[in-house]
Amino acid sequence: MSDIGHAVEQVIIAAGDYGIVEEYVGHGIGTSMHMHPPVPNYGKAGQGPHLKVGMALAIEPMVCLGGSDVGVLSDGWTVVTSDQRYAAHWEHTVAITEDGPWVLTAIEDVRL
Repeated sequence: MSDIGHAVEQVIIAAGDYGIVEEYVGHGIGTSMHMHPPVPNYGKAGQGPHLKVGMALAIEPMVCLGGSDVGVLSDGWTVVTSDQRYAAHWEHTVAITEDGPWVLTAIEDVRL
């Protein structure tokens, strides 16, 4: 599982001066919207649980220009960066199949 977070982190680091929000991570998805396991967007490769056929994961990095500190507004929902710089949050849902990962949210059928 940590290989996913490590890969996300390496892409973000290579892109330049961006922060990775650590308070919000991806997650398993299935009979409930948010399930175990958590899927961080950072970490060391080769650690944590292994992917298994039948798993579905929401991989959802939140990346900020500059720092990675965030806060929640008084509405209890809106997340903003502490330094008032721009941020982006996106998600793909990936199913682990016998034939490999399948990106369920891709515009076209993508099997990695």
